[in-house]
Amino acid sequence: MVKSGKPIAVNASFEVAYEDEDVIVVNKAAPLLVHPTGREREYTLLQGVQELLSYELTTGGSLCLINRLDRETSGLVLIAKHPSAAHELGCAMQQQRIHKQYLAVVRGQPAWEYACCAEALAPAQIAGISAIRVRRICHPSGKPSRTEFFALKREKSRGKVPAISLIRCIPTTGRMHQIRAHLAHLGYPILGDKIYGGDESCYLRFMETGWSPELAHNLIMERHALHACDLDFPLHGRRIRVHSQLPADMAALIT
Repeated sequence: MVKSGKPIAVNASFEVAYEDEDVIVVNKAAPLLVHPTGREREYTLLQGVQELLSYELTTGGSLCLINRLDRETSGLVLIAKHPSAAHELGCAMQQQRIHKQYLAVVRGQPAWEYACCAEALAPAQIAGISAIRVRRICHPSGKPSRTEFFALKREKSRGKVPAISLIRCIPTTGRMHQIRAHLAHLGYPILGDKIYGGDESCYLRFMETGWSPELAHNLIMERHALHACDLDFPLHGRRIRVHSQLPADMAALIT
């Protein structure tokens, strides 16, 4: 629950994008936590997958999340069904042999077709510039981080929606909030981002009062416009590729 007593919005839905005897890849909606945080008692993606695979779990299976997404990020999540697959995929993740791509709708229209941000990321509190514990900033004391960006489409402002662009994002490291922080550093924050959208007071007000007409006016979208669209991973000597279409709320922004 937020401080106001209003319930946190949860879109408790997901679809199976791929499944075999070793893994399941699900396409999660947003907002939806991937796993329990220990702070909130709300429905999570992991709980839903446990319910879906209840028979396999009662006959010796166990689930292990291989990648995670923020609550407000939609898209593909890879889950191993047993320890052997979890170990193999965990090693592949450490060796950067699992490849992920995202689509983001950002404010503004970059002049570049391709950009790469390789700025290290650190907690913003290290510089004393933020009251938000989870916020990350580009800082030389941070962990090495690298994201490639490709501008796919640009849209002029119309109505309440400002000028925006559709960006393909390819992270080669996996730091917290990496894509969001790197895009904000480049000057093109993700639409709807309460932390990195340029005024972090939006996040503080959201935690205090929940979604409001004022926030809707400032942020346009109720969640940040980031979607995990492609997942490519090795398993048992073969590569598995899974794709997820742009969700309706983001597609509606791109004509």
